Amino acid sequence: MLQPPAARAGCIWVHACSVGEVGSVAPLIKAILDHGDEVHLTVVTATGFAHAHRLLGERITISYLPWDVPTIFSRFVRTLKPALLLLAETEFWPGMFAACRKQGVPVVGINTRISDRSFPRYHASRAIWKRVLKPVSLFLAQSEVDASRLIAMGVASDKVRVAGNLKYAITPPEVDASALREQLDPSGSRPILLVASTHEKEDEKILDMWPVWHACCPDLLTVIVPRHPQRFEQVATMISGRGLKLTRWSALQSSTQPDVVLIDAMGVLGKLYTVADLVIIAGSLANIGGHNPLEAAICGRGAVTGPYVQNFREIMEEMQSEHAAIVAADERELEQAISRLLAHPDELQQLNASAVLFIRDKGAVLERMMHEIKPWLSSTVKTSA
Repeated sequence: MLQPPAARAGCIWVHACSVGEVGSVAPLIKAILDHGDEVHLTVVTATGFAHAHRLLGERITISYLPWDVPTIFSRFVRTLKPALLLLAETEFWPGMFAACRKQGVPVVGINTRISDRSFPRYHASRAIWKRVLKPVSLFLAQSEVDASRLIAMGVASDKVRVAGNLKYAITPPEVDASALREQLDPSGSRPILLVASTHEKEDEKILDMWPVWHACCPDLLTVIVPRHPQRFEQVATMISGRGLKLTRWSALQSSTQPDVVLIDAMGVLGKLYTVADLVIIAGSLANIGGHNPLEAAICGRGAVTGPYVQNFREIMEEMQSEHAAIVAADERELEQAISRLLAHPDELQQLNASAVLFIRDKGAVLERMMHEIKPWLSSTVKTSA
C-alpha cells in the first residue's frame, strides 16, 4: 500500500529505510507491540518492505514513505495520526520534520548514527541542520562518537543520549541445529568453515586460500554463501573450475562428501551460523565495508574478517577488544588466522566463547531504549491519563 491506512490514530510510526534498518528496529517494534501499542512502519525500498513482512508478518501495517514534499507529508501525517515518530539512524527528512511539528507529533531519533563519510558534510552545513533537526525531541545515539557528532551539528546536548546499537538486540534463529548439521555433514565429524555473504572477487580469494586450509585440516567442509543470488552460477563454476568437489544446497545429498557446499538459496545464512565451527564474514576482503558480525555472535560464533569492516567499525572494534573477533590486515593474515584456528581448536573454542559473552553483555540496549521512549508511547499516556 502506498498510503497509510486511515484508522491508525495513536499508533507509533516507525521509519526505517531499507533491509538493514528494518532488521535493526524489528526487536524494538516487537517490544512496542508487547507494550500494548500499534505500529505503522514506513520504508523506502522494496526489499525493506518485503523484509518487514517476513519479520513482522501481520502484526503491523507497512507503507512506503511519501516524497519529502511538505504538502504530501502533511497529508500523510494527518491521515496516519500517529502518537509518536521513531526515526531510525540518519533518515533526516526536512518535510517529515515540518509536518510532524505542524501536527504536534513528537519525533525521537533511534539508533542514530552519523557515519565517518557523512559527518564532514553535516558539520559543514551545521547551521542548516541545527534548524532542520530542532523539532526532534530526543536522539538515542548508538555511541559516544555519534552523540558528539550530533551535538557538533547543532543539536542541544540535553536532547542527545547514548542508548547503544539496536543491532545488538537480536535473537538467535529458530532452527533444529542437530538436523541441519547432519544435513550438511552426515558424519558429524567434519569441521565446518562458513564463508558468509561473499561479493565479487572475494570467492576467488577464499578459493586461493582453501588449499592451505585443507592441508591443515583435510576433513574441512567449506560452506560458501554468496551475498546476491545472481552470482550463484558464477561461484559454482569458479569452485568446479578449481577441481573441488562441489555440492549445491539445492541438491544436497547425504551420500556426497563435498569439499565445498554452495548455498544457492536466500534466507539460509542465519541458521547456518548455529552449526558452523568457524566463520568468515565476507564483504571485508573487498572494499565493501563488511557485514553484520552480530548474526554470528548471537549464535555463539566469533567472526574472522578481512580489513574492510568500516560499515561495522565500532562493533568490530568492541568485538576485537573482547577477543570475539579477528580482523586480518590482509589476505595473507586472514589465511594464517584461519589456519591457526583450525590447527588449535582450543583457540577457536575461546574465540566462540568470547562471542557468547560479548553479545550477552550488549543485550540490554533494547531495555534502555524502551525506557527512554516509554513516556511517549500512547499506551503509557492512556494509562497515566
